[in-house]
Amino acid sequence: MPGLYFDEFRIGQTIEHELRRTVTEMDNMLFSNMTLNPQPLHIDRHFCETQTEWGQPLVNSIFTLGLMIGISVNDTTIGTTIGNLGMSEVKFPHPLFHGDTVNVTTEIVGKRESRSRSDAGIVEFEHKAFNQKGDLVAVCRRQAFMKKSPNATLEA
Repeated sequence: MPGLYFDEFRIGQTIEHELRRTVTEMDNMLFSNMTLNPQPLHIDRHFCETQTEWGQPLVNSIFTLGLMIGISVNDTTIGTTIGNLGMSEVKFPHPLFHGDTVNVTTEIVGKRESRSRSDAGIVEFEHKAFNQKGDLVAVCRRQAFMKKSPNATLEA
């Protein structure tokens, strides 16, 4: 299913994404190692069990951010985005652990026409990720440069 074009997004619209994903220890280890992040909070179970308040490894927050946005892509931007412009207000209010299942919602919080291109506009998304218990584990605002639909471009 293709993503939505700029002109199809409505401010205030909320999308509850059907895709969900259970995070594994391997996901966390591979991502932490691929990004050269030696933080023991992510890769050292013994350290986490004996020296942290969590008692278990935390999922790497950058993996969590990427997973949250990735889950949203199929319903929002696949095939219709020109590119990401930025992310802001990134927060991780509750830890994500191995075995947690992530689900995501996206709210359209803003949009405007491009000043430089008549065939595009900028959409601001607020993505929220939750674990299976409903705890908010991540939130961010993302700005994407989006194509207008071919019909909207012809009418302009």
